[in-house]
Amino acid sequence: MTDTENTPAASGAAAGDTPPDRLAINPKSPFFDADKLQRGIGIRFKGVVRNNVEEYCISEGWVRVQAGKSFDRKGQPLTIKLNGPVEAWYEDLGDNPPIAAA
Repeated sequence: MTDTENTPAASGAAAGDTPPDRLAINPKSPFFDADKLQRGIGIRFKGVVRNNVEEYCISEGWVRVQAGKSFDRKGQPLTIKLNGPVEAWYEDLGDNPPIAAA
């Protein structure tokens, strides 16, 4: 089996089985999508699975996470942007889901 056979397109996975390139959990963000978040998104950043990601972008290679327990004057958590390789997948697809990566 070659490496190209493991890609989502080659394995016959539908385009709806990979998460979007950019997604946010804040309802005020233009990148918020409740239906996709409802499925559960797994994020791997720099090889480590993270569960505290507020927003991510696969193509640009960054995640936004909360900076400690600080909040701004409107009650929103302060976030910092971390750069590095990002991979995302839907957690409801089982043990071997198609992974979206740059």
